[in-house]
Amino acid sequence: MIEDSYEAIVVGSGATGGVAALTLASSGVSVLVVEAGPSLSADKAFGSEPINTIQRLCGIITGKHRQQIQHPGYWKANPSLYINEKDNPYTYPSEFPFIWTQGRQVGGRSLTWGGITLRLCQSDFKAARTDGFGSEWPIEYSDLIEHYLEVEKLLKVHGNQDGLDQLPDGEYIPYLPFTESESDFANQVSSKLGYPVIHSRGFGIHSKELDGPWPRSSSPGSTLRIAIKTGKVQVLENHLAESLVIGNNKASAEGINVINTKEGSRKLLKGKLIVLCSSTIQTIKILLNSKEKYNDSNLIDESGKLGCYLMDHISSCRFFAIPNPKKSSTAENYHKESLSGAGSFFIPFGNKLDASEEVNFLRGYGIWGAIDRFEPPGILKRKPNSKIGFLIGHGEVLPYKDNRVTLSNRTDKWGIPIPHINCKWKDNERKMVRHMNKTIERAIESAGGEVLELKELIRMPFFEQITQKALAVQKEPPPPGYYIHEVGGAQMGDSKYTSVVDPFNRLWNLQNVLVVDGACWPTSSWQSPTLTMMAITRRACLQAALNLKG
Repeated sequence: MIEDSYEAIVVGSGATGGVAALTLASSGVSVLVVEAGPSLSADKAFGSEPINTIQRLCGIITGKHRQQIQHPGYWKANPSLYINEKDNPYTYPSEFPFIWTQGRQVGGRSLTWGGITLRLCQSDFKAARTDGFGSEWPIEYSDLIEHYLEVEKLLKVHGNQDGLDQLPDGEYIPYLPFTESESDFANQVSSKLGYPVIHSRGFGIHSKELDGPWPRSSSPGSTLRIAIKTGKVQVLENHLAESLVIGNNKASAEGINVINTKEGSRKLLKGKLIVLCSSTIQTIKILLNSKEKYNDSNLIDESGKLGCYLMDHISSCRFFAIPNPKKSSTAENYHKESLSGAGSFFIPFGNKLDASEEVNFLRGYGIWGAIDRFEPPGILKRKPNSKIGFLIGHGEVLPYKDNRVTLSNRTDKWGIPIPHINCKWKDNERKMVRHMNKTIERAIESAGGEVLELKELIRMPFFEQITQKALAVQKEPPPPGYYIHEVGGAQMGDSKYTSVVDPFNRLWNLQNVLVVDGACWPTSSWQSPTLTMMAITRRACLQAALNLKG
């Protein structure tokens, strides 16, 4: 039975929401997890073919999915896991589009997460100390080591001990082997160019026999499931968080206003602790709406920076053909599974970039890739004696104050102001992409491959027109939001005059409100952010539980 008052309210049930619920419950705190969408069975959540394909086409035709179709993950997952864009609008300047991907169901976007788990390193937290741009994180790598470790152990992520300063090693189960083509590629690129090519870190393809109905990468298959088993956690589905409610003393939040999305009624849920885990832009929207309701910026944000410094990774993709490898005479067992977070490889440069090309920009990038993981039937291949591969670079975007989220004058169906997202690439990012593309092309060439457009690799008689317009196959980098790694907007720092939350993720003037998802990030770094978000959440919630229990 859902009550009106709890020790802790966690807003959002995805990757960070699951960690928050588990961490608090394991510390003896009673928790209510508030989720805007429904609870689904695993079978319904992941769907099946050809029904998923039919639903994708319906989503495009009806306009429910016009932006989110751009991400390749949409074409692998059940489209029902992506939000209805017509019912949940947002705006952006016409010349600077932003792709906002959302998932409203218990588990959130953890149900469509690609499953790559990379740690940040010390220089990522203190990059501004080296180049003077933006703010440093108020925490060190050492502050997160134990939390990285616990999350990696709990989720059982694959990886290898690679000994790289720019990408610290973690606690892993054995890595997934390369395909034979990937092994040849890694050997050629490493020997000829000196680039580090490592096994990707993360999750393999979901196995019901090993994992049960839900993948370990999802909160229903890991953190949230375990949290509920403690008996300290309840989930309130189909309730959308609208704004914080501030107590009369204006020293803490009393609770949060929620809307029943089935019938439209509003309700105040009271909690001693409020943890915002609803994803970067949604969390910013809640905080901005709270600030507007109280018309007192000091309560929510004394720095004047709420909504500012929105970031996403800038990316660039190249497909290529590489000759079929000569059959190895060794006994190595090459992997033939499909593409996954762990079934792939990385060239993790960070800021240790190839100096043969001029590095005329700040920060760094990494390159994710795979070969022979998604081979079409032979009849559809335009180059039958080759394997198909891709390399995707994703780079750190600098924090710019004018890349920001504000509230529009327009409202959604519930009467809540919708976000206006103004975010664009700047000169530093454009220079980085040029360097990234040259590096990608050099790596492919060194391995004997040929850069080609997707239509030159695969015959796609029914989807040619759709794929030709896809951002993934364009020469120019996709707009912000495409990579679904958005962070920033409520950055953590050492002072309430320069940041929105303190080093333990608490709003400076409302210490019982935590911001633990990507919104709290001062910089974007280059690595996939989800693992670090989960580690930050665990650290903040452990401290909050201590405070709560006195």
